[in-house]
Amino acid sequence: MEKLAIKKVVQGLLKLQETGESATLLGVGPMSKNCVQATLELSKEDNYPVMFIASRNQVDMDELGGGYVNGWNQTRFAKAVEDVAKEINYDNLYYLCRDHGGPWQRDKERNDHLAFEEAMDLGKKSYLADIEAGFDLLMIDPTKDPFEIGKVIPLDTVLDRTVELIEFCEVERKKRNLPEIGYEVGTEETNGGLTSTETYETFIQKLKIELEKRDLPMPTFIVGQTGTLVRKTEQAGKFNFKNAYSLAQMAKEYGVGLKEHNGDYLDDVSLLEHIPSAITATNIAPQYGTEETRAYLNLSDVEAKLVENGLIKKSSNTREKLLLHAIKSERWRKWMVGEQTKLTVDEIMNDENLSKDILDIAGHYTFNDEEVKHEINVMYKNLKEHNIDGQRYVIDHIKRPIRDYSECYNLKNATSRISNILK
Repeated sequence: MEKLAIKKVVQGLLKLQETGESATLLGVGPMSKNCVQATLELSKEDNYPVMFIASRNQVDMDELGGGYVNGWNQTRFAKAVEDVAKEINYDNLYYLCRDHGGPWQRDKERNDHLAFEEAMDLGKKSYLADIEAGFDLLMIDPTKDPFEIGKVIPLDTVLDRTVELIEFCEVERKKRNLPEIGYEVGTEETNGGLTSTETYETFIQKLKIELEKRDLPMPTFIVGQTGTLVRKTEQAGKFNFKNAYSLAQMAKEYGVGLKEHNGDYLDDVSLLEHIPSAITATNIAPQYGTEETRAYLNLSDVEAKLVENGLIKKSSNTREKLLLHAIKSERWRKWMVGEQTKLTVDEIMNDENLSKDILDIAGHYTFNDEEVKHEINVMYKNLKEHNIDGQRYVIDHIKRPIRDYSECYNLKNATSRISNILK
């Protein structure tokens, strides 16, 4: 089917809000190739558009360190999604999206306390690779700053950097005669950011003025704080319908959609509130990585049972390798709370309950580690001998929580509804 620009899709959703037939799009973190396949299969089965939202830690240029997801750079990521789409005869709309692009958005850049000019240059390089790889949406997020930890960066600073980055991307896109791309701006940070309707509107108004001066497009999405917050493997926030509705109406006045981040692990009541609150899209990422880890652990338990009953001579070390690599990755620190962020690797290794928590939180960061991949393949082989398709189970397991969201977000046949209202 002919591909609609992401901006057109959002315009369609905003129109559908007036008819009672709208939907909230899913932005899915591409945590693995299995996750990509699960997402595309559901999108095909239920006829709705989907976005893959890749952070710079997940997918980036090789010279900037690559990504922890399959070692993907932008080109390999785009090719991997395309390959899966071909394998399953995909016939719907998927969009490649940059989540949190910009300066200091790689952990290493922040930890190294790079100077502003260097951080901006690397952010621009990364965007250029996104553009050349055919990304459809770029999140412009200049709100990370290692020199301002714990502080809210002044709105005018965020605005200036946002406009500079959009202008850079548009100039480079036009140089290459590439199709229109969408932009996402703002921040979901809970320590300030665009939380109140007043701040939100001020930002939109000022942004509109500066973009029009330079003949630059308005963004497709503006991120606003709806009360969501992910910690460990839980939704630690509380969805705020009133704030979400106010921000969505404000954005709509400017022809822009409200985007929510940190949408993982929401209960059905909160999910069902998204349609009446007029949120146009939600980002979910770590939840699907955690679900894939849990799928591997379930298969590992089955494998152990087969060994116990003498059907397999030797099991894989899937659980042990996942655990060891998850703990040693130390990527779990960003999801922990309080003093737990300062725990040492040895302290965790000596605490069985903490180890289990860390595996649940950070298992997905290890899927590309060679030792982990080897053990998973050994496990698949063992299970296949007894008529269990391990990989199929993993993909189907990831589909379950995605389906929970798509059902509550009224996504079934959304592609048809959007296409019809745009005619």
